[in-house]
Amino acid sequence: RERQRAVADIQIEQDAKTHGDARRTLVQEEKRAVAEVKILDEPVTVIASLKGWVRTMKGHEVDVAALQFKAGDGLYGTFACRSVDSMLVFGNNGRVYTVTIAALPGGRGDGVPVTTLIDLEASSQAQHFLVAPDTTMLMLATTSGFGLLARVGDMQSRQRAGKSFLTVDEGVHVLAPAVVTDEHANVACLSMSGRLLVFQLAEMKHQAKG
Repeated sequence: RERQRAVADIQIEQDAKTHGDARRTLVQEEKRAVAEVKILDEPVTVIASLKGWVRTMKGHEVDVAALQFKAGDGLYGTFACRSVDSMLVFGNNGRVYTVTIAALPGGRGDGVPVTTLIDLEASSQAQHFLVAPDTTMLMLATTSGFGLLARVGDMQSRQRAGKSFLTVDEGVHVLAPAVVTDEHANVACLSMSGRLLVFQLAEMKHQAKG
């Protein structure tokens, strides 16, 4: 066996001398390549359904009455924005997910389930949708009576798994986010038993980290 290996080595060396040539591939350090996908900045309207189907239509003049949905589904809301903006998706697990508007399908079809664009935790689902500038202040609250103030930019994340923002115990639901402006001065809370509590908005904390 050792003799066979020695003969094979000699033959390989001879073949290399007979048939070998200089390296043809140029190996050198190059500049770093950056792939950039350009998104056309244009006005669009985001359409979200109650069951979490999302899509866009060009322009801001959308006839809401003419919109059609799958059987058993309906309109959650429409959001006039730009194609370069992002949409926030609020899960019933207290996490907030970010979806780029450019990732949403356009046209008059049904769109796609938002669950294909984010990584929802098992047994959780999308509850609310919102498209607004990063500086927009929101009031977030749950049915357990806890709430906070935060800006849209505070909740955005590049991760498909979203960002944990609210503590949601079993049996508790996340309420629809409310846009807060400088004109708002008070908060009104209505309980299931019919009692109403009004307090100053200044008493609520801005919690950028949830």
